[in-house]
Amino acid sequence: MGAHELRKRRKSTLGYTPWLSLTKTWSLSTLGQLKEASLSFTEAEKRLREHGPNVPLEYSFPRWWHLLWNALFHPFNIILIVLSVLSFIALDYPNGAIMLILVFISVTLRFYQEYGSSKAAMKLSEFVRCPIKVQRCAGRIVQKELVVQVDQREVVPGDIVIFEPGDLFPGDIRLLSSKQLVVSQASLTGESSTADKAADIREDHSTPLLDLKNICFMGTNVISGTGTGLVISTGSNTYMSTMFSKVGKKTPPDDFEKGLRRIFYLLISVMLAVVTIMFVVNYTTSLNLSESILFAISVASALNPQMLPLIINTCLAKGALAMAKDRCIVKSLTSIREMGSMDILCIDKTGTLTMNHAIMVNHLDCRGLSQEKVLRYAFLNSYFKSDQKYPLDDAILAYVYSNGFKFQPSKWRKIDEIPFDFIRRKVSVILETGDIHSKFFGRYMITKGALLEVLRVCSYIENFNKDETSIFTTYDYQRILNLSEDLSNEGLRILGVAIRKLEMLQTCETSKGRKREDEDIEKDMVFLGLITFFDPPKDSAKQALWRLSEKGVEAKVLTGDSLSLTTRVCREVGISTTHVITGPELEQLDQDTFHDKVKRATVFARLTPIQKLRVVQSLQTIGNHVVGYLGDGVNDSLALDAADVSISVDSGVAIAKDMADIILLEKDLNVLLAGVEHGRLTFGNTMKYVKMSVIANLGSVISLLIATLVFKYEPLTSRQLLTQNFIYSVGQIAIPWDKMDEEFVKTPQKSSERGLIMFILWNGPVCTLCDVTTLLFLLFYYKAYTDVTQKFFHSAWFIEGLLLQTLIIHLIRTEKIPFIQDVASWPVIFSTVVTSAVGIALPFTPIGKVMDFTLLPLSYFGFLAVLFLGYFTVGQVVKRLYVLVYKRWL
Repeated sequence: MGAHELRKRRKSTLGYTPWLSLTKTWSLSTLGQLKEASLSFTEAEKRLREHGPNVPLEYSFPRWWHLLWNALFHPFNIILIVLSVLSFIALDYPNGAIMLILVFISVTLRFYQEYGSSKAAMKLSEFVRCPIKVQRCAGRIVQKELVVQVDQREVVPGDIVIFEPGDLFPGDIRLLSSKQLVVSQASLTGESSTADKAADIREDHSTPLLDLKNICFMGTNVISGTGTGLVISTGSNTYMSTMFSKVGKKTPPDDFEKGLRRIFYLLISVMLAVVTIMFVVNYTTSLNLSESILFAISVASALNPQMLPLIINTCLAKGALAMAKDRCIVKSLTSIREMGSMDILCIDKTGTLTMNHAIMVNHLDCRGLSQEKVLRYAFLNSYFKSDQKYPLDDAILAYVYSNGFKFQPSKWRKIDEIPFDFIRRKVSVILETGDIHSKFFGRYMITKGALLEVLRVCSYIENFNKDETSIFTTYDYQRILNLSEDLSNEGLRILGVAIRKLEMLQTCETSKGRKREDEDIEKDMVFLGLITFFDPPKDSAKQALWRLSEKGVEAKVLTGDSLSLTTRVCREVGISTTHVITGPELEQLDQDTFHDKVKRATVFARLTPIQKLRVVQSLQTIGNHVVGYLGDGVNDSLALDAADVSISVDSGVAIAKDMADIILLEKDLNVLLAGVEHGRLTFGNTMKYVKMSVIANLGSVISLLIATLVFKYEPLTSRQLLTQNFIYSVGQIAIPWDKMDEEFVKTPQKSSERGLIMFILWNGPVCTLCDVTTLLFLLFYYKAYTDVTQKFFHSAWFIEGLLLQTLIIHLIRTEKIPFIQDVASWPVIFSTVVTSAVGIALPFTPIGKVMDFTLLPLSYFGFLAVLFLGYFTVGQVVKRLYVLVYKRWL
């Protein structure tokens, strides 16, 4: 097959055939020929135009005016603006101004919060900033291969790239050649362990994606080794870009928002009907068009819960401030409400459940018994190595010092060192001691590193039971591997330790000063044993998980780490390991079985980013759960974007923090627990106002309609009605500072579309019944049905309506008996007292005379006392029946 035909074949397949199947089906012989067929500069330019720049994802941040429009375009804001305009048209300037001020405060609060968190998507540019070495063909007649550097944006499918340690892969690449290639895939897996890659491997279709040895992915980087590779996909077609293909998409409204929309439509319908009737009745009796229009506008204003946007945003803002004190930074205010509804929390293992640093556990010989000699030489290796100290070295030193071992490193002298690298995966130091009285007298090479690499250079083994050295046999090799497997299944990390006694003049250098090959000196060694490590769980994790479970939040662990290690950690922190599953196992399941496994499993190991996303989506759609996700890596970005509550930590990568709704300043589940409590408190206070205000306003307007039909004149003038509504609305500002029942905070709270409507249908008639009772009392006891008694009726109706709407919060705010079993917080009590006092005192003031109020007899206030006692009694009976039917109150 010639170069022209190969280029034709690549042109017809690349970009059109799914890259994964392409990488697994191309034969090694074809790849060998492809290596000789680099793209020409002309062809590369053509493909660049065809496929576009090699950028992972194009993302545009929302402009400030878009955020401002979204903040303004709230249904109740629109109602207020329309009513305000009508008020100005009717020359009612105070009422119009008050409505606009409420809109301004609400919109400002929401816009400020959303603008601060508008960068909620990608920061992938960090992966596309380095020049790339590629092979290109040049020449008109004779094609000559050249190695040139191009910007990563200009790499195209079909390019052959050359890479070495430190390089980032510019796209998804099928290896053509490799030499001891070690790659870090931490950006995709979230785990710090490296992956060995090789070109001369043909993977099976069942091999998990990130386990493919012959494929390197965009965004990963070379740790050691060299190689060349064929670029299979670039830009938005890469695996990394598939991780972010849905990031930033607009999420559908939650049940709370849907419920508000239904209330909005209900109020609009009632408003149109009631206002029309009241306008007609008022105009036919008074024949005053402007006064009738003004009264109709006032009724519409009274029906609209004017403070709704402000109270909701105030509740959320107060919750954000409270969470900030507990070291939770809130970027999206609505996420506080979702956190109160969260019933499943998906968390990573490393750093969340564990301390993210290893501690040494034991020092074992080949039979699994503790041996001090193994520890001594591991300690000396870690103590004297100078090239680079790793956390495992610190763990060994800490273990020796804290357990009182006296290995006297001062009696040893360092001669030379063969440093660690990711190809050899071991480090050797040459030491000697001049203490002739010591049994360790002489010069030694001490090697420590990956078990298989240490075993590869051993020809002998230390038999501690016989105190002798023997030939390293196949039996010994298998016994050590079995021991290491058992230890790994217990969640332990393992290093091997070996020594070799050298002649006093033997070093790592030849007599001419040239470095020997490492293999010349690291050979014929004596295997001593194993050093085991463990990343211990945090002391606070077990208690925090138990407290979350008490509050109805189930924890599920989603990690890219091994199953054995994850299982051990989960057992130690109290997470059930009865049902566990791995990413490769999930890939083999059909859809129904997948959802069933996700529902039952508590531990998910070896997950890819897309598998994490699928798990979160399954819990949301099939299980109907509100899912929180705590992650801090690039590999968590998909799940963070999909979760109802996305949580990251201050030490997380930039993209994770950008996409998170909430950022923890400490990676501690106890901090998150405080956030859950604040979320439920905020949710509860929000629901109090929503339900209370709609019931009060709807009941008041229906009562006004009944009174208008009965008396044939306005129950309240437009000025009186607006004043009543304003005083009542101001008094509601204290609601965000109220407390919640302990039982409410103990369980996840979810709003329901249908629940809001049913709550109104059950409790609304109680308010109307109270108003109708007052109407009948005024009609028959005080004979207030003539034009002469209008002022008296207006005054009585004004005070009763204001007190009823003020006191209703105490009935709605708790499932218990108000003032007896539960008392509101002092800000709410203070607001109730002040609002009631202002309403009662107003007729006795000069302002009351201006508003045409008159003094009321004491008998009327006695009636009000009996009326409100009956209101609380009937309301409590309805409350108990409602709870009995629906099993919840708010």
